[in-house]
Amino acid sequence: MTNDKLLRVLEPEVMDSWEEAVDYDAMDFLEVNTAFAQTASQLCSLEIAKVLDAGTGTARIPIILSQMRPQWQIWGIDLAENMLKIGFQNVTAAGLQDRISLELVDAKQLLYPNGQFDMVISNSLIHHLPNPLPFLLELKRVLHPQGAICIRDLIRPADAATIDRSVEGIGTEYSDRQKDLFRDSLYAAFTIDEVGQLVAQAEIPGVKIYQSSDRHWTVERGCGQ
Repeated sequence: MTNDKLLRVLEPEVMDSWEEAVDYDAMDFLEVNTAFAQTASQLCSLEIAKVLDAGTGTARIPIILSQMRPQWQIWGIDLAENMLKIGFQNVTAAGLQDRISLELVDAKQLLYPNGQFDMVISNSLIHHLPNPLPFLLELKRVLHPQGAICIRDLIRPADAATIDRSVEGIGTEYSDRQKDLFRDSLYAAFTIDEVGQLVAQAEIPGVKIYQSSDRHWTVERGCGQ
């Protein structure tokens, strides 16, 4: 899948050096993570729910979501061991070990039975995958037929100049390494049209696909839809 103006450039599927994990966890995503968790929370009205967070990274989103929905059980999965090591530290520091489980699992080959989860969420995983279709098919399999979906990721800009402006616009508090990580992610991201094609191929019904910020797309579905 390509954009006529700017080709997609893959980045490593797994960010698993200790330095990358530390740099990633240090980036200030509190505002966007909180907004994502709020959206996810509003999509499912169940008081008690099982939630899968695919590509959980250092577990910042499960922590925020668990604080919003204390009755929910959240499974966070990732293929990056060092991300999960920091995630365990973050979950422990928040005192949420009884509500959040972190596991080293490939989102493209999930180990869970059909229909186990009431909601599947994923923030900024899709752009790491060379082909996200296997993940979307697995998402559909492990999700309850009436389950909720909340997937969000970056939009690939139309040209390199826009990427450069986006990178420079994130703030002077970010290191050169952190800016490079963001730049690589923008190049690896999908356009909304490409996301729509992937969702159609996976035959996931009832979803809404839209641009949710100046740099993000969202795929969502509420419980019972």
